[in-house]
Amino acid sequence: MPSNTQPLTSSPPVIPAATIRGQTWLAEEGHPQRPWILAVLASVAFMAQLDLFIVNIAIPAIGRSFGGAGLSNVSWVLNAYAIVFAALLVPAGRLADHFGRRRFLIAGVTIFTVASALCALAPNLDVLVLGRIVQAVGAAIVVPTSLGLLLPSFPTRQHSFVVGVWAGVAAVAASSGPPVGGLLVAINWRWIFLINLPIGLAVVLVGLRVLPEIRAGINQRLPDAFSVIALLGAISLLILATVQGQSWGWASDRTLGVFAVGALALGLTIYRTMHHPNALIEASLFQSREFTTAAVALFLFFVAFSVWLLITVVFLQDVWHYSALRAGLAMTPGPITAALFALNSGRITRRVGRAVPAIAGAFFVAASAGYWLSSVPSHSSYFGSFLPGLILGGAGAGLAQAPLFAAASTLAPDRATTGSAVLNMSRQVGSAVGVALLVALLASPHPTALGLYHRGWIAEIVASLLAALAIVVLRLRRSPPRDSASGR
Repeated sequence: MPSNTQPLTSSPPVIPAATIRGQTWLAEEGHPQRPWILAVLASVAFMAQLDLFIVNIAIPAIGRSFGGAGLSNVSWVLNAYAIVFAALLVPAGRLADHFGRRRFLIAGVTIFTVASALCALAPNLDVLVLGRIVQAVGAAIVVPTSLGLLLPSFPTRQHSFVVGVWAGVAAVAASSGPPVGGLLVAINWRWIFLINLPIGLAVVLVGLRVLPEIRAGINQRLPDAFSVIALLGAISLLILATVQGQSWGWASDRTLGVFAVGALALGLTIYRTMHHPNALIEASLFQSREFTTAAVALFLFFVAFSVWLLITVVFLQDVWHYSALRAGLAMTPGPITAALFALNSGRITRRVGRAVPAIAGAFFVAASAGYWLSSVPSHSSYFGSFLPGLILGGAGAGLAQAPLFAAASTLAPDRATTGSAVLNMSRQVGSAVGVALLVALLASPHPTALGLYHRGWIAEIVASLLAALAIVVLRLRRSPPRDSASGR
């Protein structure tokens, strides 16, 4: 490993075979079954991310199915998943490193698949939310573990490509949520969960045959229990206060109290990270300038992107009165554009570096909201006033995510899963904050008023531009050297 961390525009460091116990095939050529490994892990990323966003299009149908439940109640189908997913990502990643990434990935896919069946059969909203919580447990195990298995299975020269594929598939899955969901909701909203069953079964069967078992070094210890509890409390409480602030009242004692306790837990997490040698999130991760930049930028970008996804679905159905099927089909150009840019992200990165596409992606999402803000009328005008915004947003999603997630490849090999977990935690916390922010902005006795959606588009612009600014500013800061032997 080089003694200094790599800037956002450089290639990831070489991963020596000796760092992964017993995996001598890692040195130069990668695992002999790496195409199958990529297929399995890309399927895992697709399934987990699709289910995070596919529910958006079904929110009105779910509310009608359960006695006309309002947006603030039904939004817990989204928020419960996002909170638990975000809170468990880092603990799951550390445990996977300790006990085996393959073992944890198979377990996570199994949990996710069983929970999908529970959601599909839910007799009421409470059971559906419970099923989503269990789904989130499985997804939290799966997502960081998949990237932790992917990077060691490929030679270093292919890391930009495979991370681009992995992140691109996730971007396409997120953007595909509304159109796929619209098609399934036209049959019955329960099909958005049933679709996971064959995918999950296939991943388990093929994964048991082709995935390697990879663990951290033999001297690695389990993470400090106090820092685990502090992080779980911080993420859960801060997101809880954010998503419930509208209904509780932003200045109420309950909201302020939960925010205060969450902030205290966050402070303890940071203190433990800086001072404990075996903290859950190790301070050494943030010695990488690129990793720190990516963690901050992913949070801000996904505040904007989650607003982009949800506001389009709600707008099309509540203002232009599209059916779920029509709204889903209307969203289709977004994921198609995201796929085109994501699949070419490796080629773009090789030519201009990682910073440029990440910044451009954030600007494209901001431009999407700006276009809608200036041109969308209260009556349906799809091709002239709505479609260009979808194209811009899809391009932004496809461009930005792969170079930001590639920051995990700049870490030492035995930190890849934990680093991936931290980056995904930033993404999920941003998604939860974005959904909560939009719900608060749209809260009104007259939810179809066009001015309310202007608020959401303005919030999307601000968050996107802040993500771009974070990349520009943070990547200019000097990084301290990292010990080449330990990666710390």
